[in-house]
Amino acid sequence: MMELIATVVITASSLFLFVYWFRYTCLLILSARTSRDYAAPVAVANQLGFLEVQSALRQESDLDRLKDMLDRDYRVLTYLLKNAANPSRGENAVENRMLEIDYRVMRVWYSMTRRISPSAAMKALEEMSQVIEHFANAMGERSAAAA
Repeated sequence: MMELIATVVITASSLFLFVYWFRYTCLLILSARTSRDYAAPVAVANQLGFLEVQSALRQESDLDRLKDMLDRDYRVLTYLLKNAANPSRGENAVENRMLEIDYRVMRVWYSMTRRISPSAAMKALEEMSQVIEHFANAMGERSAAAA
């Protein structure tokens, strides 16, 4: 019986620490800034709406419409990143995959909290927009490196 309790405690604490590490790492990746910001030009060139979403979140507008805009931007940017001339390798590929997972987790969190807690739903949308901004910046860096 003690072995079972110890196994459950170790498994639960390991899972908790993994989730904590994952969230911290994603937030750390999103907080990193590059020397030049390519997100705005990429947003304009590809008709992305994440910058509009970021400003609309401050005014508490229709959250479902904002989520739909972010989902469209996410699909466009992930397609562009996966089909770019010089695909991401190594560390950047791991970071991008982690942020893709984070985006999906935040999307689920938004769905769970939008009726219960609009402020939590807005925070989820804000993080989703930051992930998209990061992808747009990465796309701009690739385009600049290729030119």
